[in-house]
Amino acid sequence: MMRCPEFRYFAPDTVEEVVKILAEEGPRASLLGGGTDLVPNMKRRQQTPAVLVATRRVKELHNVENDATSARLGSGITLARIAASPTLRPWSALVRAAAQVATPHIRNTGTLGGNLCVDTRCNYYDQSYEWRKAIDFCMKKDGGVCWVAPGSPRCWAVSSTDCAPALIALDAQVELVSKGQTRIVPVAQLYNDDGIEYLARRPDELIASVRLGDPTGWRSTYWKLRRREAFDFPVLSVAAAVKLEGDRVVEARVVFGAVASRPVVADVSALIGNRLDDASIERVADSASKLAKPLDNTDFTLGWRKRVAKAYVSGALKELRGDDLETLGLLARRQSMLRVLS
Repeated sequence: MMRCPEFRYFAPDTVEEVVKILAEEGPRASLLGGGTDLVPNMKRRQQTPAVLVATRRVKELHNVENDATSARLGSGITLARIAASPTLRPWSALVRAAAQVATPHIRNTGTLGGNLCVDTRCNYYDQSYEWRKAIDFCMKKDGGVCWVAPGSPRCWAVSSTDCAPALIALDAQVELVSKGQTRIVPVAQLYNDDGIEYLARRPDELIASVRLGDPTGWRSTYWKLRRREAFDFPVLSVAAAVKLEGDRVVEARVVFGAVASRPVVADVSALIGNRLDDASIERVADSASKLAKPLDNTDFTLGWRKRVAKAYVSGALKELRGDDLETLGLLARRQSMLRVLS
């Protein structure tokens, strides 16, 4: 049986108490929301914080405030709550992303803030301590070499969050709170392109909330590729959002997940001012997919995942155009996508 290493445990009641502890403990402390990622990592000795600061008792982190033009989601709300919320459906990409995280049991426990901070993944890292020791530890934990790219000076573990690409496509912001300071930053700025230091959040900061803007005129979606539909992490994801005036695109965003150490924003400027016709969609899908440069450190072959990236962008944009997915033969569910694209 794998057990967690020893740690001190705090269960504060307010945001002020949380950030006070973080300020005092610094990098030795980790925030504990649902624990669905952190606790297994601790058992495998991938993460070994000396202090855990639980946020479940902080009521303000569980609040949801929204109307027709904006929403503020506490970072402690569960993914299941997001997926089931009728009032959040105008921000469809986020609802779909939350609904596709892991299993119902994990979605009932895992939190929005936790999914934004979920650890990067790699075949050489996501193993037991004994396995990693047997091949010699990798750069991400306890070693000095990235086994994916041994000549590289950096770690190439990939971003595995579902919610971040969706929120970036929705142009969302996060509220970061520390002792005596609050700052609001775009979700895209929360991430570094580094498998180890993948979060730009400081150790003394708490993600208190996520803020969503006016969804009027916007359509959005989230497509996810994984081997086992029931619970796997993404090995490729695409979040897409378009704003239409009549039949013309006035704004658009496409974001890849699980192809780099942070979500990758594609250039879809060619859509602006144009209709979502087949020619413009295929042109943008071809251009955008060139940014998807997966390495051989997750599931499936990297060449195949790169081909799927183009098909996912195309399918997501056709969905936003209003095409029926059954007619397209491009269901967002993983098995149907594999049947069509393999």
